[in-house]
Amino acid sequence: MTNSTAAGKNAGTNVGTHASLSASSSASSTLGSTPAAPSTARVAEKGSLATLRGLLPFLAPYKRRFAMAGLALLVAAAATLAIPAAFKQMIDLGFGAAAGAGSVGDKSIKHVDLVFLALFGLATVLALATAARFYTVSWLGERVTTDIRDAVYRHVVTQSPEFFETTQTGEVLSRITTDTTLIQAVVGTSISMALRNSLLFIGGLVMLFVTSPKLSAIIIGLLVLTVLPIIIFGRRVRKLSRDSQDRVADASAMAGEILNAMPTVQAFTHEQIESRRFTASVEGAFQTAMRRIRARAMLTMIAIVLVFGAIVFVLWLGAHAVLNGEMTGGDLGQFILYASIVAGAIGALSEVMGDAQRAAGATERLLELMAVKSAIEGPATPLALPPRAANGASLSLEDVTFLYPSRPESAALTSLSLDIRPGETVAVVGPSGAGKTTLFQLFLRFYDPQHGAIKLDGVDIRQLDLHTLRGAIGIVPQDTVIFSANAMENIRYGRADASDADVIAAAKMAAAHEFIERLPQGYQSFLGERGVRLSGGQRQRIAIARALLKNPPLLLLDEATSALDAESERLVQSALEAAMVGRTTVIIAHRLATVQRADRIIVMEDGRIVETGTHAALVALGGIYANLAALQFHSGLAAH
Repeated sequence: MTNSTAAGKNAGTNVGTHASLSASSSASSTLGSTPAAPSTARVAEKGSLATLRGLLPFLAPYKRRFAMAGLALLVAAAATLAIPAAFKQMIDLGFGAAAGAGSVGDKSIKHVDLVFLALFGLATVLALATAARFYTVSWLGERVTTDIRDAVYRHVVTQSPEFFETTQTGEVLSRITTDTTLIQAVVGTSISMALRNSLLFIGGLVMLFVTSPKLSAIIIGLLVLTVLPIIIFGRRVRKLSRDSQDRVADASAMAGEILNAMPTVQAFTHEQIESRRFTASVEGAFQTAMRRIRARAMLTMIAIVLVFGAIVFVLWLGAHAVLNGEMTGGDLGQFILYASIVAGAIGALSEVMGDAQRAAGATERLLELMAVKSAIEGPATPLALPPRAANGASLSLEDVTFLYPSRPESAALTSLSLDIRPGETVAVVGPSGAGKTTLFQLFLRFYDPQHGAIKLDGVDIRQLDLHTLRGAIGIVPQDTVIFSANAMENIRYGRADASDADVIAAAKMAAAHEFIERLPQGYQSFLGERGVRLSGGQRQRIAIARALLKNPPLLLLDEATSALDAESERLVQSALEAAMVGRTTVIIAHRLATVQRADRIIVMEDGRIVETGTHAALVALGGIYANLAALQFHSGLAAH
């Protein structure tokens, strides 16, 4: 099973590559501005099920399982097709012989006994083969779906923030869950049903001609006339299936966004408004689904009426042939059973076609997602960082200009140059929108500048493996992320292999140990989704402990003490000062009291560095920093 899983993961990687290679360079993906939609989208627009070929890389690792399922399928189909022949024997050589003799002879009784014994044997073979087929294809459905979900998720988590600027989380989750469930139904049921009924259709058709070529030719001619409406309605079902999935994804995205913002929704008393929005969204999805269901119901009705109408007409002709002595009762009984098998196969295939149409839409959406290429990728042959210096890492920006992809009309940073020495503590201040947080995003290579270069220890960060780069950086973000786990695991997120003692030591440095110990189960206490059981200051200290546990040569603090009260800020500030020893630190802060002891203060405005110096020098300069300091410190004194 381990090998199979690994193979499935490889398949996921392969299909991502395949989809990327097949992407149209001229078409934009519906997920964002950077990727191109896969060529399967164009195929699907022509009403073809060729999109399902995109699943082949996921199916390939399990050829032996498919072969086993195919063998069981053949045995079951053969057993099914043998049953009508047994009935013919029973009617003609059993009942027919007895009726002709005027009494039931020993030979007829023995023949009937043998026929029923053969029927029971066929039923047993059919049951065993069907059970084996069901188990095998169900396993394949579950396994392939798991591989697809795993491949899609692993692909999505490697995307740059640019992807998530243009894609709603709920949309991605809908594709991973709802769409893969549709594919599971096809792989685990529909493919098997399609092959089984195709075999029964072909085998039944052959046996119909063997039984009565004349009646078979008539019934085939009539059945051909039923194909056209089935094709027309099948195309409509496929289009409506895609629309239905899109509407469900929209509703999921809306629900996810609102549920993640419930405090804001409730604070502004928008519960009813958001409920009405969601109701309208799910009602729209319902109406689209109902159009699909009506079209599929019409497709099924037309198929059944036309197919069985043709069969009934031909059987009426067959009944007259028996009465006229042109065929035996056994021949007619066999013909009826094979006609039923053929009709049932056609009906089942029309049902399978509906499932396949839905799965084609789902596959198209998943391939679109897999075709998305991250705007940020590691180099093919990454460079290595030099050995870590005792006092941290050097960091430099060389004439950096950057524009956000979603805001290409205005530069976030313009011709920015900056050298930060190993072990230096640099504070970055300035009004909102000056470009401070953008600096951190570029340091972490969430984006690449359009011009210029950023170097860590003298190496262009674009030449570093992403894990190497980000492993050398610890960050305490302004918006703290707490996972649905206990306190110990939340801090250990900074370094997965850290011992409990290391975690506790980091918590003590971040002034988090005492409040964690006061939790009901201490470090084993579950912190709630998004850390709802903690105050803002407590969440921030957890994030600081996480960064300290990582022990990186470069530490980024984005408003690291903004949510702390005066006492906690004093404790954390003291801990951070100790943690800054032996590492380079860059601090973003609006509260200037937290940066006064920095080695250097960089003042930014409109994406440019406008002032540089120490706190005292900048105050004496009388510029932007002096005005900010005067506003903050004077307002603070007035408050006291």
